[in-house]
Amino acid sequence: MASDRDQLIAMGFAPERIDWALKATNNAGLQPAMDHILENDGKPVPDLTNVASTNAPAPTANEDDEELEALRAQYGGTGAAEAGKAENSVSGGVAQSIKCSQCGKIFRDTALANFHAEKSGHNQFEESTEEIKPLTEEEKKQKLVELRTRMEEKRAAKAAEEAKEARANEMIRRKGGQDMGAIKEELQLKEAEKEARQRKQDKLDDAKAKAAVRAQIEADKKARAEKAAKEKALREGREYQQPPVSGVGGATSASAAAPGAKSSESPSTRLQIRLSSGGAPLTTTMASDSTLHEVALFVESQNPAISSQTVTFSTTFPRKVFNRSDFTRTLKELDLVPSAVLMAS
Repeated sequence: MASDRDQLIAMGFAPERIDWALKATNNAGLQPAMDHILENDGKPVPDLTNVASTNAPAPTANEDDEELEALRAQYGGTGAAEAGKAENSVSGGVAQSIKCSQCGKIFRDTALANFHAEKSGHNQFEESTEEIKPLTEEEKKQKLVELRTRMEEKRAAKAAEEAKEARANEMIRRKGGQDMGAIKEELQLKEAEKEARQRKQDKLDDAKAKAAVRAQIEADKKARAEKAAKEKALREGREYQQPPVSGVGGATSASAAAPGAKSSESPSTRLQIRLSSGGAPLTTTMASDSTLHEVALFVESQNPAISSQTVTFSTTFPRKVFNRSDFTRTLKELDLVPSAVLMAS
C-alpha cells in the first residue's frame, strides 16, 4: 500500500510541503497532512533537514495498551480513562479505531486522535470496533478536487482582499494629491490677485504723478505768461489786470471771480513732494505763509529716514534748487502758491 507521502505526491502537492505537513502532524495520517497543507498554503516552508520521509506504522491490536497509555499522557487520564472504559465495554470484538465521544469522529490510530484533540480541544475518546476503510481511488480523486477547490477559494478571497486594500490605498493617494493640487492652485490665485492689485495701484500712482506734473507745467506756463504780461504793462505805463480763468464749458471759475485777483494771493497751497528714495509722493495742503522749514518738518514726520536739518528741495518746472537760506521764507515768497511739486532729497 502506498504511503501517505506517496499519495500526497500523486495528488500534485509539492514534496517539501508534504514533508512539512507530515512532520508537523507527527505522521498522523493523510487527512491531517492535507489539512495542514491547505491551512499553510502560501506560507514559506521552514528548514526541514530532519523530516521523516515515511509514515509511522499503523497500530495493531497488540498495541492497544500503548495507545491507552498515550491517551493518558496526552489528556491527563480523562480521555484515556474514557477509552479504557470503552475497551472494557466492547464485547467479543477487537478495537479497530478510536472515536471522539464529543463529535463522533472516528480515527485510525492515537496519532490522529491526538491531532484532533489539539485542533478541537476535545478530550473524551473511546475505542470502537468500526473499521476505517482506506480511501478508494475515486474517493482520493474526489478529495483532491475538494482540496483544490478550497485552495482556489482561499486564494481568490485573498486576492479580492488585496485588491480591495489596493483600491483603498489608491483612493487615499489620489485624495492627497487632489488636496495638494487645490492648495497650490489657491496659493497661485492669491498671488495673481496680489500682483494684479499692485499693478493697478502702480498705474494709479503713475497717473496721479503725471497729472501733477502736467498741472505744474500748466501752472508754470501761466505764471510765466502772467509775469510777462505784468512786465509789459509796466513798460507801457498801464495797470495790469488779471485775466479771467474759464472753467468747464466756458464758465468762469469761482476762484477767479474777483477781477485782478492773483494766484499768489491764495491763502493756501497744495504741495506734492516726491522723495528721491522712491515710493508714493507725499501730498499736503499748507498755508501760503508757511515756511519751507515747516515743509521739511512735515516730510520728516512722514518719513523718519529724512532729517529736516539736511533735506533739500527743488522744482523741475522751472528748474530751481532751494538753499538753506530759503527755509525761512514763506511759500508765497518762493512762488510755490497755489500749488507746487517739490523734489526732496
